[in-house]
Amino acid sequence: MIFDPLRKGDDKLNNNDVPIWEKYTLTIEEAAKYFRIGESKLRKLAEENPVPDWVMMNGNRIQIKRKQFEKMIDTVDAI
Repeated sequence: MIFDPLRKGDDKLNNNDVPIWEKYTLTIEEAAKYFRIGESKLRKLAEENPVPDWVMMNGNRIQIKRKQFEKMIDTVDAI
């Protein structure tokens, strides 16, 4: 049998998955892994900063705008 990674029903292939480095917004969990910052720290940063341009609310869920957050991180020495 020849392995066909594109065969129908293959659980390992999901064309709907977007790599984290290509996503416009990240969940708190994704951002914590991507930036190596704790989830609690990210939530605290989002809540303490008045209307940060790197936060987008999706209902009551915080979404981190990846590129804007990267720019903010580039300007600080410590978090």
